[in-house]
Amino acid sequence: MSARVAVAGGGLAGITAALDCADAGAEVTLYESTGKLGGLTHSFRRGDLDVDNGQHVFLRCCTAYLGLLHRLGVADQVRLQSRLDIGVRRPGHARTARLTRNGLPAPLQLGNSLVRYAPLAPLDRLRTVWGALALRSLDLTDPALDEQNFGRWLREHGQNDATIEALWDLITVATLNAHADQSSLALAAMVFQTGLFTDATAGDIGWSSVPLSQLHGDAAAKALVDAGVTVRLNAKVDSVQAHGAAWQVGARDGEAVEFDQVVLAVPPPTAERLLPAGAGELPPGWSQRLGSTPIVNVHVVFDRAVLDEPFLAGVGSPVQWVFDRTGQSGLADGQYLAVSLSSATETVELTTAQIREWILPALRKLLPDARGAQVLDFFVTRERHATFTPSPGSGRSRPPAATRLPGLALAGAWTATGWPATMESAVLSGHAAATHLLRDSDGGQWKGSFAA
Repeated sequence: MSARVAVAGGGLAGITAALDCADAGAEVTLYESTGKLGGLTHSFRRGDLDVDNGQHVFLRCCTAYLGLLHRLGVADQVRLQSRLDIGVRRPGHARTARLTRNGLPAPLQLGNSLVRYAPLAPLDRLRTVWGALALRSLDLTDPALDEQNFGRWLREHGQNDATIEALWDLITVATLNAHADQSSLALAAMVFQTGLFTDATAGDIGWSSVPLSQLHGDAAAKALVDAGVTVRLNAKVDSVQAHGAAWQVGARDGEAVEFDQVVLAVPPPTAERLLPAGAGELPPGWSQRLGSTPIVNVHVVFDRAVLDEPFLAGVGSPVQWVFDRTGQSGLADGQYLAVSLSSATETVELTTAQIREWILPALRKLLPDARGAQVLDFFVTRERHATFTPSPGSGRSRPPAATRLPGLALAGAWTATGWPATMESAVLSGHAAATHLLRDSDGGQWKGSFAA
């Protein structure tokens, strides 16, 4: 008899766990509280535009995420740089600085571009080399790193405010959703070591060439059905209770159903509420201590092209990163740009009018061609709980996939994957949850294993 597995949550973590369990022979039901799959990576229609809720990019080193794309049959619908290349602009400077890799092995691949990196003075460029060497030497298995503040550590290792703003925060804000002074050293070191200091190609940047709902949600819906998974949309799980050796899962769209095993791939507050007493090792209130940090995306449609590359980073500007979304959105005339504002605790509370008054002049200072362009549309999207807060000590509030109760596992980018809250972390967590359930299954109920 096949194991009956319930997966609560249809984001990347839940999709991954459900596919893994089904591939291993389980009878899987996936519950999703909304009307579509994809979780925090989705799209919506605005007039004739396909709009992504956020600017979700990945790196070549995100092998678990790339593996999921192959499993969904959509690996051909993303673009991946052949060689890392980031354009960096400053207000009032016509020249675009570039962070590009050469043909040398890590960590020397950025040497040429750092030597010429205009946002920093020559001495500050040398400081970044000293900091990189010190960061590369850290032991990622040392639990003490999570208790340390990345910004403070950088200053203790020769970095000043200029190097932090123009280089370190360029990466930290985009990957951790926090500035260096707000971040755990463990998470920052993991990002830099994995993405830049180990493999020269690891930091090449990728992004979707189609709307995210097409890449993730639509493709997952087909793959799950093809794998034999029962998908229940608009079905919010509101109870998970032990029932003898089994589990009863209650959803608002029907009666409780009995399963052998359960994966909770839901946000941290929901997971803590649903977990039965004694299931976790963390003390009560762990999800509140883990917290959340918002991301704001500002969407601007111009009547003409004002950006001549797929994306650009800003230094000395409130514009952190700006992306050309014209092709993905289906826009026929003009250019559609999306400005990503991470660590947006204050910005998320501003009105659209206030954000427009603030961000449009900054965007025009960064992109001279935008100064004479007409704005055809302007709107704002907000993810108020985009990621967990990656502050020092946050690792103490990230539970593992395994719980203390047999047949119950956790998944989500917020679990203890070692990664910050990224798409890679979400997929890794789904693999970890399914792996735990497979090992936890009684007497070979599952027909086989899967490649995580």
